[in-house]
Amino acid sequence: MDRLLYEDMEKNLDTLIREKSIQGKKIFLFGHCNATEELSDLLVRKGFRVEGILDNHTGKQGKKYHGIEIRPPKDILAEIQEQTVVCIAARAYAAMVSQLKRLGYTGNVRKLVEYNSFAEYSLSRDTVAGKRERVRRGMAVLEGLDRKHGGCFKILCPFAALGDVYLMMSYLPYFIAKRSIESYVIGVIGQSCAEVVRLFGSYNVEVFRQKEMDEMIQAVLHTKDPAAFIPHQDRPYVVNLSRALYVKQIPLEQIYCCGVFGLPEDTRPFKPGKGKGWEGIENIRPGKAVILSPYAKSVTELPQKVWEKIVEVCIGKGLQCFTNVAGNEKPLPHTLPVSPPVSGVQAAAERAGLFIGLRSGLCDVIREADCRKVALYPDYYYCDTKWKAIEMYRLAGWENIVVKEGSQWKTD
Repeated sequence: MDRLLYEDMEKNLDTLIREKSIQGKKIFLFGHCNATEELSDLLVRKGFRVEGILDNHTGKQGKKYHGIEIRPPKDILAEIQEQTVVCIAARAYAAMVSQLKRLGYTGNVRKLVEYNSFAEYSLSRDTVAGKRERVRRGMAVLEGLDRKHGGCFKILCPFAALGDVYLMMSYLPYFIAKRSIESYVIGVIGQSCAEVVRLFGSYNVEVFRQKEMDEMIQAVLHTKDPAAFIPHQDRPYVVNLSRALYVKQIPLEQIYCCGVFGLPEDTRPFKPGKGKGWEGIENIRPGKAVILSPYAKSVTELPQKVWEKIVEVCIGKGLQCFTNVAGNEKPLPHTLPVSPPVSGVQAAAERAGLFIGLRSGLCDVIREADCRKVALYPDYYYCDTKWKAIEMYRLAGWENIVVKEGSQWKTD
């Protein structure tokens, strides 16, 4: 989960606690995802008990996260509703609230994370006025971008997701050539996403905060700006291919290639450069180390015991073990922390000789690394479709492994 979104979630939870909105209530969460897991952990750390995680996907129901059962949403109707509260950290807040109302739930529902400032469905006077104000602010930022870059074409990446930016850059040159666009600037959230863009060449990149990006996108959508493009698979940006996923398996890269950019299925993606070295890389023993990457912003975590077993096996093979960490992340027990920049991760993996990571955007960044690469997938479904994560995100040239309950790490 993005650091700023996590801080927003914690602030909103602290507000609920101060208001005594959840004390003495049975707390349910809705939508099993990485954000929900982080909210669950946060609630437990603050001394609260989570009664259950509600989720529509039958493949998830009955499973547990840290002892908390994933249950059908209708189960909450068996509770005394005024004694319950449903906390939502997932993106589909409006749809979840609507579903609870259709079920007949009359208890309290609280949003813990605001992902998109424009994703509000109320037509109240205050909401409409607020949207107008956000459009005004977004237009001001866009005008500043035009002044700085001479009115060039604007490509706006709406989320701080390394994998999405990587896939966007893999096919963007075809889009630029097809449109005969001579001058353009790429807007991203955060320096890490800017580094991903620069792996592909010397592009004009501007870095924004999430709020600024939300407001620019709202302005682009409101004005139907012909000099801007939002290359992302989610609506309301380009296409609505997510609906097709309910009947057909479409890997994420194909969604970008064919859906977002309208290219033939066999289009060859552009490859990034190899990146560069970084201070500290000399501490990695060449060919006798492993870089472990257990953290991701938008993927459910693997059990700690899985990583502990991997570390045990790697140490037994005489490998020097590193955990890739950022911010407040902690290295796995018996490993050393390592924090290469995005532009240096490939060099780190190649020097180590082995990379084992939770399937995340970082894996996309080092797709072309010349080393042994292992991607680990939690045994979960993509959103509420019938496709498993490995079917959506499988990486060619990698060892793709689904980690199921009771999986054993092999020693080969």
